[in-house]
Amino acid sequence: MAISHWPAAERPRERLLALGAKVLSDAELIALFLRTGIAGKSAVELARDLLGRFGGLAGLLSADLAALRTVKGIGSAKVAQLAAVLELSRRALGQELKTRSALTSPQSVRDYLRLALGGREHEVFIVLFLDAQHRVLSSEELFRGTLTQTSVYPREIVKAALKANAAAVIFAHNHPSGVAEPSQADELLTRQLKEALSMVDVKVLDHFIVAGRATLSFAERGLL
Repeated sequence: MAISHWPAAERPRERLLALGAKVLSDAELIALFLRTGIAGKSAVELARDLLGRFGGLAGLLSADLAALRTVKGIGSAKVAQLAAVLELSRRALGQELKTRSALTSPQSVRDYLRLALGGREHEVFIVLFLDAQHRVLSSEELFRGTLTQTSVYPREIVKAALKANAAAVIFAHNHPSGVAEPSQADELLTRQLKEALSMVDVKVLDHFIVAGRATLSFAERGLL
């Protein structure tokens, strides 16, 4: 049944206006952007299908646009709407990180990284460049690899840090396997990068692994 045929008190838009956005489920919020469903499925049901297929809200919002287009009922207009939601979320979190110390707002850092990396199918390595007050200057995706391995070059990261005039950095990469645990290679790479950056007085504050909605901090594990 189309949402327009539901009782007014059960429709997502009317509930949001009356009670606030927090009362809506993830599927109902997504449905507001989808606006319409497909034959036999309401927008809410279509949203539930999307959340199930992409492993939840973080996976959906960070899904590849080409993958979204393969879903029946998700045309270019709906893909554009979902992409816009993701970009607005990233920009809001990015602006917050530029005005506050990354060390005093660790949850914002994690939220930003989950949106940036949580749904990627291939391994990606990104760097947050920070100023002397540990506010984010910029975020760059520097390396992209296969499902199991990526090549990260210390020289390139040093060059990028100097170009950004960074005083510190935070590394992050994703594990498409879904397991947020560091490998020996991850630990070795982190040590190599830390040594290389120390030569130009740039501090490594942390290295995060993102696996779906889970994040692991090297600093919290005592691995830095």
